[in-house]
Amino acid sequence: MAPYATGTTTPHTIDHITNGVEIKAPELTVLVSSRAVVDNTLTPATIVISTTTGKITSVTRSIVPESSFPHGTPYVDHSPAVLLPGLVDAHVHLNEPGRTEWEGFWTGTRAAAFGGVTTVVDMPLNAIPPTTTVAGLKEKIEAAQGKCWVDVGFYGGIIPGNVGELKGLVEGGVRGFKGFMIDSGVEEFPAVSSQDIALVFEELKDSPTTVMFHAEMIPPISASVGDDVQVSLPPLEPSGPLDLYQTFLDSRPSSFEYYAILEIIALSEIAPDLPLHVVHLSAVEAIDMLREARSRGVQITAETCYHYLSLAAENIQKGDTRHKCCPPIRSQSNQDGLWDELHADDSVLKTIVSDHSPCTPKLKLLPSHVPGSIAISKATCNGSTDNTGDFFSAWGGISSVGLGLSVLWTETARRQLRPNAALLNVVRWCCVNTALQIGLEDSKGALKEGFDGDVAVFDPDEEWEVGESTMLFRNKCSPYQGKTLKGVVKETWVRGVKVHAREGGFDRKVPTGRLLLEPRTKR
Repeated sequence: MAPYATGTTTPHTIDHITNGVEIKAPELTVLVSSRAVVDNTLTPATIVISTTTGKITSVTRSIVPESSFPHGTPYVDHSPAVLLPGLVDAHVHLNEPGRTEWEGFWTGTRAAAFGGVTTVVDMPLNAIPPTTTVAGLKEKIEAAQGKCWVDVGFYGGIIPGNVGELKGLVEGGVRGFKGFMIDSGVEEFPAVSSQDIALVFEELKDSPTTVMFHAEMIPPISASVGDDVQVSLPPLEPSGPLDLYQTFLDSRPSSFEYYAILEIIALSEIAPDLPLHVVHLSAVEAIDMLREARSRGVQITAETCYHYLSLAAENIQKGDTRHKCCPPIRSQSNQDGLWDELHADDSVLKTIVSDHSPCTPKLKLLPSHVPGSIAISKATCNGSTDNTGDFFSAWGGISSVGLGLSVLWTETARRQLRPNAALLNVVRWCCVNTALQIGLEDSKGALKEGFDGDVAVFDPDEEWEVGESTMLFRNKCSPYQGKTLKGVVKETWVRGVKVHAREGGFDRKVPTGRLLLEPRTKR
């Protein structure tokens, strides 16, 4: 370690003595830049990473010259690009095993690396079997072996009747649990009732974990689409044609989210110390209720998603089902409200994630004029073969893993937010707080000595167009296709290994991502 990295201010030749052990030059990688986010500060920095342990051995708030290191030490000055901690995407559906035609570990983690994401956490559903049992977790782990380009963790699922599996899943290393309060759209992952949730809270009240919910619940309104989140019948009296987005939005009002969150808060007294989390919050109407609950000591937080912060219902074209997700993308004023809350003191929105939830283009039922469409023929009772563009029949989910940083940065520029402050906020929302959410705050989410050497080299000024070659997930079907985004991840480093470069692609033929299976010790 450089002497000046531990307190003195004059650069010296690095002696590479760390805890009494000499580190040879080839066992180090050095990344420097005139701009890096370190301890919530934008500063020049030199990041030294051990390629033996993958850990950051020192962080110096200045550019240490290459001559200070032994000859042959890999050294790259990325100025004026910004060194960011690798992003932690705490909400991704990788769908393997069982639905690998939708996504898989190989393609999903490559897409993540493309966008500076160095850790993803895989949701428990859409794979077969789901991660609702210890046996299911073991199958998931086996399926992931040798396929991950970034580090991967797993969530467990809560469904009716699996309470007896939950503590075993905690011991198996899941980063938390997720349940649906409305039908998930896949039969192997049914929704939980209030009685089920009460049993879960009782079982996990003393465990080092977080319980998360897809918080939609059917209120007593006639326009409800029913309890099927992903593939829904239209309401008995739809507000308009089924290929108009507004018709779909009308059928899934904010009250769905409000009622569900109200129920979670009411049940929280069963386990007052158990951290609770609302995934993919879209409705601003629920924010005041969450804030009030937190003021009373309820341990509850929420996340929102890149698509809720960048897409608006008013701009979704007829039949463009790439935008279908649940909860739905809401109005521009709703989007503005989410941004306001993100910048509020002690915001209830702690994290931003992708909720990458892909499927095959066929299931999206896209009309021929929409990018990503394929020829579809599905007979109906009247002999028609055209149900393309039907927001109720199409599968719901947004494909975006690896695009999120650029999507978010583009929106900060559109809103004319101060760039330096925006960089610090992005790290807080997408790195620091997401690592904390999954219990990895001591190793992920920051450029800090002793943490994993996960780095995203980010050029905030360069623009690029989203196309098939830049969507590395399996199915090239995303509402961002054709959009010009601002901000390019030039390189992605995972534990001191350069995994991907914008110019040159993937450096290695064999992925080196790890499975994060060490049991949580903190809440």
